[in-house]
Amino acid sequence: MIRVRIPATTANLGPGFDCMGLALDLWNSFELHVGAGEGVEVESHGEGSADLPRDATNLTAAVFLDEVRARGLEAPERFRIVCHNTIPCASGLGSSSTATLAGLTFAEAFSLHAVGKDPAEIDRNAVLARAVAIEGHGDNVAPALLGGFVIVVPDASGVLTQRIPHVPVKTVVCVPDFCYLTTDARAALPQSYSKADAIFNIGRAMLVAEALRMGDDDLMARAMNDRIHEPYRFPAIPGASDARKRASQEGAICVGLSGAGPGVIAFAREGYDRIGRAMKQAFADAGLVARYWILDATDQGAHIGRLPV
Repeated sequence: MIRVRIPATTANLGPGFDCMGLALDLWNSFELHVGAGEGVEVESHGEGSADLPRDATNLTAAVFLDEVRARGLEAPERFRIVCHNTIPCASGLGSSSTATLAGLTFAEAFSLHAVGKDPAEIDRNAVLARAVAIEGHGDNVAPALLGGFVIVVPDASGVLTQRIPHVPVKTVVCVPDFCYLTTDARAALPQSYSKADAIFNIGRAMLVAEALRMGDDDLMARAMNDRIHEPYRFPAIPGASDARKRASQEGAICVGLSGAGPGVIAFAREGYDRIGRAMKQAFADAGLVARYWILDATDQGAHIGRLPV
């Protein structure tokens, strides 16, 4: 019926807590086949395939069913979702956001099909608004849906987004085999912040946006600092602080957590493998196995199309 291909994302970008994100050239794809299978079936390939649920408790299937029922439609009794995952799960690269967006996209497509419309003609604004409502923040789902570098904040009318052009940039993301749940990452944060810390982050978030827009590496290096979340999360991830230090020593422009972690992301112009190996070794020294990816930022967001009948 419908196929969607969604990119990885890196969120926060240092000081842009919960409001800035960048799409990366690593993709998950999802297919919805209504009327196929026996009941609800989810077939996963690639990253996380051995651990992801294969029934209605799978995140994509659960979101799809919830959204269809919320629209007052009868959910299909039989359908199969096929997932091809290249984004590592629980990594800080937005894997769960791709699953949420896929479920919402499938619900939108199913609703359009129910009234005789083209299921590929998705209302992206509606999907984004629901995704932000589900996630609680949009710094992963907005760039995953729209592509590129996106600033996104809640608004009285729903969601306020601005997609900002940026100079091409390459990143190295190192992800340790360490369970650091988003709920734990959120719980690590204080309930309030000083005015000085708020001002520190506001100014630097604007400068990070300008540095990406202009390709100003010196500005990026000076601005990519944070007082809202990274000081509380880096110490909770064994080897992460050392990985940041070693990546900088190997020539990274700047280094931060990817999303809430445990992945660490370095922006660079050269020496990508050297930076990746240095971060991987830092995690190894802390007793953790890690992998790294060299990823370009991408201006391409979710690709949506009909499956051949």
